[in-house]
Amino acid sequence: MSTRTQASFARRALAVAATSAVGVGLVAAAPASAAQDDEILVVGKTLGFRHSHIDDTTHALIDLGEDHGFTVDVWDPPNDSAGWWGDGSPGQPDLTMDSTPFTSAEDLARYDSIVFVSPVDNTNSLDPEVPRLLDDDELAALQGYVHAGGGVVGIHAATDTMHTSGWFTRLIGGGARFAGHPQQQTATMRVESPAHPSMQGVPLEWERWDEWYNYTLNPRGDVHVLQTLDESTYSGGSMGEDHPIAWCQNFEGGRSWHQGAGHVDEAWTDDTFLTMVLRGIEWTSGRVSGGGDCVTFGEVDGLVAGLPTDTVRDRVAVSLLTDRLDAAEQAADDGDRAGALRRLRVAEHLAGALVADDDAADVLAGKVADLTEWQQGLRAAGL
Repeated sequence: MSTRTQASFARRALAVAATSAVGVGLVAAAPASAAQDDEILVVGKTLGFRHSHIDDTTHALIDLGEDHGFTVDVWDPPNDSAGWWGDGSPGQPDLTMDSTPFTSAEDLARYDSIVFVSPVDNTNSLDPEVPRLLDDDELAALQGYVHAGGGVVGIHAATDTMHTSGWFTRLIGGGARFAGHPQQQTATMRVESPAHPSMQGVPLEWERWDEWYNYTLNPRGDVHVLQTLDESTYSGGSMGEDHPIAWCQNFEGGRSWHQGAGHVDEAWTDDTFLTMVLRGIEWTSGRVSGGGDCVTFGEVDGLVAGLPTDTVRDRVAVSLLTDRLDAAEQAADDGDRAGALRRLRVAEHLAGALVADDDAADVLAGKVADLTEWQQGLRAAGL
């Protein structure tokens, strides 16, 4: 286990201890004094249209860091990438690092989370010849960072960059990319995972003015949906009754959290919005934990599918676990929280009793327990 991963687990343990102290279902951030060495990287570099909120977001995150015990590096250099959007990008020359921080996974390991703040790069055409936000070497550094347990946050147009990298698209959007948006207007966001740290204190129904993105596909199933948009409350939505707008996931060893709102500058002076983003960052870094930690049924199914089937016991374990998890997922989809919880408790017991490899059994049982915590949170909120 790397030093960075060990530190991440230590922070998660501290968060769990804090949760126990303040009561079931509540997740507390570690006090600033417990993590003074935390550091995040804010990426605002653009090679395409530049959102005005990038500067506001950067300064808001710097202020949050001063209040919550982390420092902020910024990668947002000026450049001459002119196009239909104007004459290049002014960047943030007074804040930006002198050169790319994406040099190697080892160099990126200093960061507890990397925040991509609408770094549009004009690769929507899917033309591989169009320069990407991250070149091959920089992308390889990011991949190594994530595989070592790194955290990544995507804000607003983080789904509108690196379109020609399927890996980055899966990291940020679970395969979903920016497809377009109607004019800015008021819409209602609905919380889908109220026990997750980033959703605590967020209204279950939140009416806000913003720029609402449509995506190339619905990422549900590959990500843990945190909030959806109610398309009946505004005009121009194209995704139907199920329109995810915020989500998170455990991804290839790391953690990813995404919020599709945040286009309007006013978002970055809104205490509720800022606290939500702060806790998203803290969750990706391992500084807070709970609410099911963004586990999905698909993630757990993948663990079961990876179990050995060499012996009769192995095959029975896989069969029984698959049946119980499928039944739990169907109950969850039907809104039957009690039914889902009954089946998940059986699945957790089966993982411990039937999976021969103790390490695999512990990991699987822990993930099923996360599913249980998620469903308990939904039941407690009446969802």
